[in-house]
Amino acid sequence: MKNIKTIVLGIFFLFGLFSCLDESDQISRAKFEGGVFIMNEGAFGSNDGEVYYYSPNSGEIKSNIFEATNGRPFAGLIQDLVLSEEKLYLVANTGKVEIVDPIDFSSIGTVIDGLDITRSLVTANQKIFISDWGPYDDNFNSPNSYIAVVNNLNGGIISKKIQVSSRPEKMFVSDNKIFVGTTSGKKLEVISLDAESVIFSKDVEGVPDGFFELGGNLYLYAYDEANVYFHLLDRISGNIENTYTLPLKNATSKFILTEGGEMLIITSTGWPDYKDAIARVSLSNRQVITESLYTGSGFYGIGYHPELKEIYVGDNNGFQGNGTVIVLDQNGQQLKTIAVGRGPSGFLVK
Repeated sequence: MKNIKTIVLGIFFLFGLFSCLDESDQISRAKFEGGVFIMNEGAFGSNDGEVYYYSPNSGEIKSNIFEATNGRPFAGLIQDLVLSEEKLYLVANTGKVEIVDPIDFSSIGTVIDGLDITRSLVTANQKIFISDWGPYDDNFNSPNSYIAVVNNLNGGIISKKIQVSSRPEKMFVSDNKIFVGTTSGKKLEVISLDAESVIFSKDVEGVPDGFFELGGNLYLYAYDEANVYFHLLDRISGNIENTYTLPLKNATSKFILTEGGEMLIITSTGWPDYKDAIARVSLSNRQVITESLYTGSGFYGIGYHPELKEIYVGDNNGFQGNGTVIVLDQNGQQLKTIAVGRGPSGFLVK
């Protein structure tokens, strides 16, 4: 009986020990649960792009979290952050993709060979599809743009390149298709996931630069010097069912959807004035609510926290050193500023 009691007590001790170890491991990995990832593009020629982490609840800022976690610099210009399949993809327009665990930012894998000027990506059918401008020609045009296919969500080699029109950007997966917007080609193109080839191509009004869903519908956002365009898409055929045009001068590719069919869009006069503003647009009511919710210069990215109703504006400070994130309430009143890295250009709210 004494031996039995000893064995039972030993089992309970080991169970408690393993439970504590498991709990400790979960706590140690949960570095970046909740909060906001801030994408700092980096400065051209320096390749010093990095990701910061901001906790709105505690106000905590963690800098250079890729290098801090993995013991090496990111070494690229970050173009996009994509959370998909429980992985976080860091897309560098210097021709690589780093894949990390979104919980602790530890490296999972990479795609580094065969890419040129990488812009964004989507995942589907356990594969990665990466939009890439391709190499520049002698006139700095991009005639050989493509979507690179990697047959493993953890990275690896490129198995195929799907040729598309010039300068693809954001993509969207729906109904066994990939919808692609090409900014220089000014086209909507649709790729069949079965054939892994373009099955539909159509000219669009404006510069197409991003997809979003609203009320169960899929839209392609586009812009030019005078207007913004919301192209309503047919998910089955890929065609454009309708286009809603709103007058908004100097709109850019930087936009974020908020609530109630409203969108925030960065506008900029560009060089030499660089008079920037945050415009609020209602797609539901098809009107520009205000062209200047907030004004300034150097606006380089925009994000929105749906629970806190906070707006995040990335200010590149003219690339004279590091940038700043300006935190606004939903009425455009400044709440605080956050010192971040070079060229803050995007936000991912977890």
